[in-house]
Parts: sequence; structure tokens; C-alpha cells
Amino acid sequence: MADQNNSSNYNEDSIVSLDPLEHIRLRPGMYIGKLGDGSSPDDGIYILLKEVLDNSIDEFMMGVGKTIEVSVTSQRVRVRDYGRGIPLGKVIDCVSQINTGGKFDSKAFQKSIGLNGVGTKAVNALSGSFMVQAYRDGKTKVAEFQQGKITNDAPISENTMRHGTLTVFSPDEDIFRKYKYNPEYVENMIRNYVFLNRGLTIVFNGEKFYSENGLRDLLEYHTEEAERRYPIIHFQDDEIEVALTHGSTYGEQYYTFVNGQNTTQGGTHQSA
Repeated sequence: MADQNNSSNYNEDSIVSLDPLEHIRLRPGMYIGKLGDGSSPDDGIYILLKEVLDNSIDEFMMGVGKTIEVSVTSQRVRVRDYGRGIPLGKVIDCVSQINTGGKFDSKAFQKSIGLNGVGTKAVNALSGSFMVQAYRDGKTKVAEFQQGKITNDAPISENTMRHGTLTVFSPDEDIFRKYKYNPEYVENMIRNYVFLNRGLTIVFNGEKFYSENGLRDLLEYHTEEAERRYPIIHFQDDEIEVALTHGSTYGEQYYTFVNGQNTTQGGTHQSA
């Protein structure tokens, strides 16, 4: 009898197909890891910021846009880059249609952090409000969303602003309950970004972050000169960069990164 009841509870009506927006909102952990409230640097609201920043850094890696402006309040994020700008006719698709983007084409992006056409769409879907504005060829396009659904599809218009992309969003309070951005965590993220991308300038809440020597600067920041047993060994070329030194204390300390993210919990890239 029990087996019959179980069978009747599982039938064709039990099978559900979700569209991408519904899936992101129902299972956000698949896209951004844990949710959290901002009290940990690994919480989801910082991943949302990272996903937007990654697109701007990809432009820098392509040799366009050496400055990124970031402002973060407790619940709102604004990122402005001076890259090429999203092609105006594809602005909505690029921030709302999953598996859509320019990074499947190696001609447009020879190097990039994001590859799968998911990141910004997840940010949009998980934001209570999301606005993107692209500036390109003397024109601009604005699109606004709430919880991933478009609310304003403005026509392309003339504009004199510098080329690039502006993104403004607030994480959805229905998903990230009582969240708050910690400026210290954001500052650490941005400092790591400039260490990993020498020559890039990020202005965070009015403060300028810049690194001329990449990973060498990272080690100099995290270690005291008097504690180093010898000068920092630093090697870099177009494809690889390594910096190391030894101190006077026992034990080891690693700073590992994957796709610009400080992997504080390690991983196979560290243990291998």
C-alpha cells in the first residue's frame, strides 16, 4: 500500500522544467556559491561584484580601458569601465540571456576571466534592481531590470560620454536577507585585482588602487622587509608570473587565486 502511495505522488506532474531565470533564483548556490549576509568575504554578494568586475577586467586584458571606477555602499554597487562597451544592439541579451556573450569568439576576446556566458546574467537574476548602460561610437543604450525581468528597454540615443559600460545593481533582499557589504572585504578584493593585473587602476569609493609590479607588490604588501630572508624573487612574462620569498618564521603561507578570486579555502591548484 505504501509503495502505491509513493508511486502516485511521483508522476508526470512531478517533472518540472525551469527557464534559466527561474533556475538561477531557485538554486543560486550553483552560480555564486553560498549566499550569506556579507559577514564573510566568500559570501554571495561579493561574488556578484566580482562577476561584474571580471567583465571590466577582461576589457583591460584586451588592452582597452585602464581604469575602472567602483563605488559600493552597504547595499548598492556601481561599476564603470572604459572598455569597448557592450555592442548596443546586444545589451539586453548580454545581461539576461544565459550562455550569451562575446567570449565564445576568440577574435573578440583572446584572453578573459569569464568564458561561459553566465556571470552577469546571474547578477541580474539575483538583483532586486539592475541597470546597465553601454557607451559606444557616440551613442548609448540603457536597460533596467528587477529580479532579472526587464522593466525599461530604452531606445539607443546620442551621447558624448567616453566609451565603456556602467553597471549598477542592488542584491535582492528576498534572497540575500539583511545583507551588508563590508568595505574592508571589497578593498581586499580590489587590491588583489590590481596585484594580478599590473598597470590596471581601480578607483574604489574615491581611493586609487594601482600596482606596477604585480605579484611582487603583493608579497611586499603582505610581508615586512626586515622579516624576509632574501629579496623577493620575481619572474614574469606574457603568460606566467611567479613571486616568492622566505621569512624567519616557521610554516608556509600561500596566496592563491583562480579567475581573479582569492581561494581562501585552497583547492587542487594549491595542493597539487
